[in-house]
Amino acid sequence: MAQNPFASAMSQLQTAARAMNLAPSLLKALQKPQRILDVAIPVRMDDGSTKVFNGYRVQFNDARGPFKGGIRYHWDTNLNEVKALAFWMAMKCAVVGIPYGGAKGGITVDPKQLSLGELERLSRGWVQAMFKYIGPWQDVPAPDIYTTPQIMAWMVDEYSKQAGQWSPAAFTGKPIEVGGSEGRMFSTSQGGFYVLEELAKKMKFVPRRTLVAIQGFGNVGAFAAEIFHQAGYVVVAVSDSKGGIVNLKGLDVPAVWKHKEATGSVQGFAGTKPIDNKKILELPIHVLVPSALEGVITGANASRIKAKAILELANGPTTPEADVKLFKRKIPVVPDILANAGGVTGSYFEWAQNLNGVHWTEREVLTKLKPIMVESFDAVWKMAERHQVNLRTGAYMVAIDRIAKAMKLRGRV
Repeated sequence: MAQNPFASAMSQLQTAARAMNLAPSLLKALQKPQRILDVAIPVRMDDGSTKVFNGYRVQFNDARGPFKGGIRYHWDTNLNEVKALAFWMAMKCAVVGIPYGGAKGGITVDPKQLSLGELERLSRGWVQAMFKYIGPWQDVPAPDIYTTPQIMAWMVDEYSKQAGQWSPAAFTGKPIEVGGSEGRMFSTSQGGFYVLEELAKKMKFVPRRTLVAIQGFGNVGAFAAEIFHQAGYVVVAVSDSKGGIVNLKGLDVPAVWKHKEATGSVQGFAGTKPIDNKKILELPIHVLVPSALEGVITGANASRIKAKAILELANGPTTPEADVKLFKRKIPVVPDILANAGGVTGSYFEWAQNLNGVHWTEREVLTKLKPIMVESFDAVWKMAERHQVNLRTGAYMVAIDRIAKAMKLRGRV
C-alpha cells in the first residue's frame, strides 16, 4: 500500500477540522481510538497442529451509539489499516445520521488457504477472544472483505453460546434464516445508486448517455454494475483482481456476471478488450467507481483521471494528494463515508429488526434507505458549497459536527 491509510485518514480529519475551526480538544479526542484490541487466536488445524493467527478490533468512537464496523479476513490486514477503517466507520455512521460509533476488525489470514472447518474454528476463536468487548449495545460487527453471511452465522452462534442466550443483534450481515435483513447483500450498492442519482442531477448527467467504469467486481462492484445497468447507465468497464474488460459501447452486465461465475474472472468476456486495474481508472468516461481496495487514486495518477466525477464505493480509494489535484480540476469525488454508507445503514436496519423481533420486506428496507442517502448527499453538498471545500471535507464537517455535539452533551470534552 502506497501510503499508511491511518495517516491519510488523519490528514482528511485535519483538513475538515481547519475548515470548521474545530476546538483543539475535540480534534485531539477524534485523533485517537478509544480502544485497540490485538489478540492471538490459536486454531486447531485439520492436520492436528495448532496455528496462531493475529486478530484485531479497533473501537474508535462511541459518542453517538454502539461501535459498528466490519471484520475482514485478509493477508495484508494490519493495525494501521484497521485503525483507519474504524475511524472512517465513525465518520460514515455520523454522516448518514444513524446512531452508531465506528469500529473495524480483522484477522491476518488468507481464508482461501483454510478448510471450512478451520475457517469456522478461526471465526469462533475471534468471538471468544473479543467477547467481553462486543455485543448488541457495545459493538456490533458485520462482514467485510472475505467474510460472509455464513461466517456471521458462526460468530453470532458463538456469541450467543458465550452470552447464554440467543443474541441475533450482536452481529449484522447474517443469513436471512438467522435474523438477517432483506436487501442487506446489495444495500451498499443500492445506497451508492441513490447517491449516483443525486450526483447525476447536480452534474446534469442523463443515464443512457452516462458512461461508468467500475474497478472491483466483488460483492459491492458487481451489484453496483447490475443496479446501474438496470437503471439505464452505460457500464463500459469492470475489473476484478485478475484484470478487467472494456467496451465503450456498454457491457451486458448480467451476462458478464454469469461469465465470472463460470470462469472465475470477468476476463475474456466476448466483445470486450482487456484492460488492467490501473488503466481502468484512466478511461474517458463520466463516472469512475472504485470499489476495490484503498489508495488506488494517488497524487501520481490523479492528473490522468478523465472521469467527470468519482463515486467511492471502496473504503479510502483516494489519497489526500489526489483529492487536492482532483478538486483543482473540478472533478467531484463523492467520498466513501457517504457513497458506500448504504451498507452500514442496511446493517442498522438489521440490528433494529433484531432488537424489536420483527422482519421487514425488501421493499420496506429500500423505502427506508433511499431518504437517508438522499438527505445525507444533500447535507454534504450544501456544506461543501457553503465552505467552498471538496465533498470529502464537506462530509467530514457534517460528521464531525454531529459527533462533537454528542461528545459535548455526554460530557466527554
